[in-house]
Amino acid sequence: MTAHNDNAQHDIPRTGLSTREAPLKWVVVIDADLPAGRAVNAAACMAAAVGKALPGLLGDDGRDASGYLHPGLPWAGCSVLAADTATLHALREKAAAKEDVFVADMPEPAQTSRIYDEYLGLLAGTKHEDLTYHAVALVGPRNRISKLVGKLPLLR
Repeated sequence: MTAHNDNAQHDIPRTGLSTREAPLKWVVVIDADLPAGRAVNAAACMAAAVGKALPGLLGDDGRDASGYLHPGLPWAGCSVLAADTATLHALREKAAAKEDVFVADMPEPAQTSRIYDEYLGLLAGTKHEDLTYHAVALVGPRNRISKLVGKLPLLR
């Protein structure tokens, strides 16, 4: 996963706004041809990468009426969209060129390697243009992210 372009505004919680009004937009775009289990795995891994890099996207923990604690969730929401592999690669390229967009990605070897060090070795031995992406996560200004993802459909 590649993290890039961290920006302090990502850490400003806007918990009183609708996710449609939030100044930030978070999307995860998944390869539409992945089987369901691998698609869910890719989305979960993207969420973990974003949560680590941008902890300010998580709201406060909350308690229910019985006193049970529930961990904070993303105040900006997160749309999970679908694209083909060529679109994923192009989207990652465009997003990485934007100064105010955070990018996390999941290259194909991340799902085929069972040993993390092996994944890192495969990644190190593969040129960027030869990578196939299974998922890309983007966080940034609402209008910028909307332009990047255009009218990509929700993952089904």
